[in-house]
Parts: sequence; C-alpha cells; structure tokens
Amino acid sequence: MRKTLYIIGLSTLVFSCTSQKNVKKSTYRPKTGVAQPKVATNPVAAEKNKPQISKEHGVEFFTTNIADAAKNDNTASYGSIVSAKPAGYKVVKTYFPAIAQNFRQKYLILHYTVLPDDKSIQVLTQQSVSAHYLVNNLGDNEIYQLVDENKRSYHAGVSAWRADKNLNDTSIGIEIVNMGYTADAAGTKTFQPFSDDQIKKVAALAKDIVTRYQIPATNVLAHSDIAPTRKQDPGPLFPWKKLYDEYQIGMWYDEASKEALLTNAQTDISTKYNDAVFIYTVQMALQKFGYALDSSGKWDDATKKTIEALQYHFRPQNYNGIMDAETWAILQALNQKYPSK
Repeated sequence: MRKTLYIIGLSTLVFSCTSQKNVKKSTYRPKTGVAQPKVATNPVAAEKNKPQISKEHGVEFFTTNIADAAKNDNTASYGSIVSAKPAGYKVVKTYFPAIAQNFRQKYLILHYTVLPDDKSIQVLTQQSVSAHYLVNNLGDNEIYQLVDENKRSYHAGVSAWRADKNLNDTSIGIEIVNMGYTADAAGTKTFQPFSDDQIKKVAALAKDIVTRYQIPATNVLAHSDIAPTRKQDPGPLFPWKKLYDEYQIGMWYDEASKEALLTNAQTDISTKYNDAVFIYTVQMALQKFGYALDSSGKWDDATKKTIEALQYHFRPQNYNGIMDAETWAILQALNQKYPSK
C-alpha cells in the first residue's frame, strides 16, 4: 500500500514540474503593431561623457557646454549652480545637466542715464530702477556691476521686440553715463556725445556678453528700439556702426543693398507718401523688422516716434521722424538682411 502511494505521489510531482516547465515556455507574444516597452539606457555609460561639476569652497560650478550650440542651447553656468534644499531630502546631481536648456539672457539693451556719474550710481543702486552694468565717464578702466547677470534688473520697463515682450525677463542692461539731450522751443533735440573711453568700455563689455550668451545681432538693441514711443536712449550719437564694423556687435545694413533699393524708395516717397496703403506698407515693414507698432495707415505720433527710433540707430544724420527715401531704403535693406523667423 505504501509502495502504491509512493508511486502515485511521484507521478503527481513529475506531472506538476512538467506543467510548470511548459508554462514557462509558452511566453506571450504581442500582436504586430503593439508598441514594445522602451529599454532603459544605461545611465552610468551616459555619465562617462559628462564633464564633472567643479567645487570651490563648497560651491558648485558647471562651466562646460554639452548641449547643441547650433540650436542656441547651452548648459554652461556662468555662476554657481543654484539648487533646492528640501527638508529631509538630498538633491543629487547624478544626471546633471540635462542638455535641453538655454540661457535666460537673450537680449542686450543699451541705455544712457541722463545723470552725472555720482547721481547715476545713487539712482541705479538705491531706487526702483537698475541695470546689470554701469559704464562711468571718469576715464578709468572700471565698469560697475550692479546686478547679477542671472537676475532681472529693472531697466527695460514696458518693452517689446519681434515676438518677445517684457524684456527685463530676458535681457542684460547696460547703462552709460550721459546727459541725454536738450530740446529747443521747436522741439529739436540736441544730444550729448559719448567719450571714446566709454565706447571702448561698452564695446569690450558687450562683446563679452554676446559671446558668452550667444546673443544674435538682431537682439543687441537700444532702449529706443524696444520702447520707441517713450524712450530715446542711447540716442543718435551712440556709434552703432563702429560697434558693428570694429567689434562685430549688433546690426547694420549692407550699403549695396540700400543703394539698390534707393531709386524705388525715392519714387515711393515722391508719389505715394500720403497714400494710406503706402503708410500701411511702411508700418508693416517696421513691424517686420521688430518694432511694436499698430498699423493705422496714418502718419500718427506712434509711427513718427518709431521712425525716429529707427533713425537714431541706423540713420543718425537725420532723426526727424519723417520717412524719407534714405530711411525707407535702409529699412528695406535691414529686412532683407535680418528677416524675422
């Protein structure tokens, strides 16, 4: 009897083990078209290609770019890395940095202070207006930094350029000590010149900033460009062409293109000047270049001030706010060279 029970039990065990083996072999195969789960990559292998975070006195820095510079992406940090410190938890940088990022600093905006040196320092450090840098007029080799580049300074105010608004969020501001302008009874403005020492400082500072943050030429602007109806700085005596020619900073039109457009521009001005369709065309061209302007089909005050801002920057010999043939040809040449995306 015991032998019989032993044989039955052994047979049951063999059958059970055989069944389990068959179950393991009968794996489920998904139908064609069903997405397969993604296989996780090896994070350790990916980390081998990343430069290390450096530390100085317990402060962390990451100054090497591993993102795609062609897309204006950059992972470099021009300052210490700022991290959260959640209570009871540890923030680690095992997978730092992600390559999908770029700089907050997209614009460089230039201003003048309309104040002497001492008052400029006082106002820009103690009141509700500021800039990242202040260029004095003392003939020395100093440039004052007033705000961390990673923080917003209050220099642009209500502002816009192309698709962007509120440019304090995305810009670095440079203030230049200069007394601005005086106006006569007829409203004609006379601007104060900048010293050669100031221009050299501004050029060196601007070159450093646009290089580090990969700021395109179209985003190096005057305060009057981004707020044309209320600002004039840095005015027509600021040498934009000198910065373009000698330091490769900012925009300038091609002379040959302007000359090629000039004949038609003269015809437009002489035959269509007060035509609403032509005025609308001019306003659309100003908008296309970057200025925030409503299209009214009239030579209204906003349009005149916007033309004046364009002339401050690109036609400083005549900044009366009137669209003449030279200004019209320049605007068209600029749009040819710097098309909006």
